[in-house]
Amino acid sequence: MIRAVRDYFDTHGFTLVDTPIFTPAACEGTTTLFEVNYFDEEKAYLTQSGQLYNEADAMAFGKVYCFGPTFRAEKSKTRRHLTEFWMVEPEMAYASLDDVKRVGEELVVFVVGRVLENRRAELAELERDTSKLECIQSPFPRMSYDDAVVELQKKGSEIQWGGDFGGTDETLITEGLDRPLIVDRFPTRIKAFYFEPDPARPELALGVDFIAPEGYGEIIGGGQRIHDLDLLLKRLEEHQLPREAFDWYVDLRKFGSVPHAGFGMGIERFVAWMCGLEHVRETIAFPRMLNRTRP
Repeated sequence: MIRAVRDYFDTHGFTLVDTPIFTPAACEGTTTLFEVNYFDEEKAYLTQSGQLYNEADAMAFGKVYCFGPTFRAEKSKTRRHLTEFWMVEPEMAYASLDDVKRVGEELVVFVVGRVLENRRAELAELERDTSKLECIQSPFPRMSYDDAVVELQKKGSEIQWGGDFGGTDETLITEGLDRPLIVDRFPTRIKAFYFEPDPARPELALGVDFIAPEGYGEIIGGGQRIHDLDLLLKRLEEHQLPREAFDWYVDLRKFGSVPHAGFGMGIERFVAWMCGLEHVRETIAFPRMLNRTRP
């Protein structure tokens, strides 16, 4: 799978970059950070995402991607979560939400197609029903968050507008689908600080999730990033994030920026869905989960 991911990005003009494992601040929320002492001089954290650094790289190279480990201190025992997992994260300058949806869809179709082409024997060993993978073709079904909430309520979910999807909601909303569902324009208040608001409805973020069928949940999450300095500063304040930890990130806007966008794809969850595995821990040699740090 990793070879297929790299082949897609290499043939579409993306540059591979490395991003730091130690970071000074949160990217995906302060409640899921692993804190470490950095030479007893300051606090540092294990990275939640390479995105913020990749935004800087995209300003230099246009289209970039990184691939590496990420860490989330989520006290979750579901079959979808690990505390250490790997992500591939593209970022694109002069890009919008529509570009994220297009590239994400192309990537999923490309990777699944390449695996079917070269790894049918392994899929057979895993007893994966490959007819389900053969359905992974463009176009993917699309739905707004607004419509998704209405549909979920019809299916018996207790979700209200403004709430985030839980695992059960993601399973319900993809019932009967044979390929991932693309849901966009979530409420700003449930998304990270860096999401660009919808100009027509500022209470919505220009973000998108790709939700895999068969109960596997979100496999891609991303969207358009804020490029306006004043709006970014406002969002940092609203999320009660320390300005000094993001000075370098703010400077990317202070000295000029452009509309840009990107996403992250979790490798282990993608593999679990593609291979039809019961638990995401089956996708990695040494899974790290709540209360598990040994082989």
